[in-house]
Amino acid sequence: MEVVHLQHPPEFREDDVHPKVMALGYFDGVHIGHKKVIQKSIDIARHLGTEAAVMTFHPHPSAVIKHLTTREDYITPPQEKVRILEEMGIERLYFVTFDHAFSQLSPQTFVDDYLAGLGAKHVVAGYDFTYGKKAQGTMENIATFARNNFDYTVISKVNVHDEKVSTTKIRGLILDGEVDKVPDYLGRYYQLSGEVVHGDKRGRELGFPTANVQCDEPYVIPNKGVYAVKAWTSSQSFYGVASIGERPTFYSESQPVLVEVYLFHFTGDLYGERLTVEWYQRLRDEVAFSNARELVEQMNQDKEDALRYFKLKY
Repeated sequence: MEVVHLQHPPEFREDDVHPKVMALGYFDGVHIGHKKVIQKSIDIARHLGTEAAVMTFHPHPSAVIKHLTTREDYITPPQEKVRILEEMGIERLYFVTFDHAFSQLSPQTFVDDYLAGLGAKHVVAGYDFTYGKKAQGTMENIATFARNNFDYTVISKVNVHDEKVSTTKIRGLILDGEVDKVPDYLGRYYQLSGEVVHGDKRGRELGFPTANVQCDEPYVIPNKGVYAVKAWTSSQSFYGVASIGERPTFYSESQPVLVEVYLFHFTGDLYGERLTVEWYQRLRDEVAFSNARELVEQMNQDKEDALRYFKLKY
């Protein structure tokens, strides 16, 4: 998949300007609603015998538009978004820099410069996609701005459990620790990735050596607590238990929130490796125990609960 970065005014390479079907959206999470938009664009592209492309935006518009609630974290950071879209079959991905200049474009300028200008012959977006200054451009009035340069398809709202599937809904579930409900909306279990770094090695002393995962992107972090998880490196995978928190048993003052993963059936170390953690079930809240012995007893119970959840034997 070709990844192209654009900013206003856009400067196109010669091979960018050719017939294509373009899916439009921010697509954080690439959830089941997003996938309906993207898959429709792929299907149309295959029918027309042309390229399937996606146009997305970075950073989130809330970083520029003052009246929006600022979002600085991601369900799918840009590189994760790239991976998922490539796996779906998208052939070209445009990242458009969403800055002040871009936010001030008229809907007509956006359509002329970024859609017709790139050779879009068909555009696909969700019913609530907006574009142009003050969101004056919508999928209801896009025909006016298209000026017969391309056709378009509008994807209607996708509901699950009588609720709209949205990034906001999924973020809320993750932040509340309700990771077991996320797949209904996201279409998969939530994942985050990072490098395994050195910690205080207290888990090793307690008989539960953990991999401390330092996220290299601002992921949405699940609520503090203990979870049943699956984790993998580039070459192997494990089930396990993950803790998110400030380790209140050992620290009376506030500490940085850490993601620590105890992997079943693993020996050795993973320092410097990239670990992806998939979140299945919240087992309990973070608790401040009176002493290390009580903590170890609970950690043994956490392990048993996770093994039972995954129907595994240790």
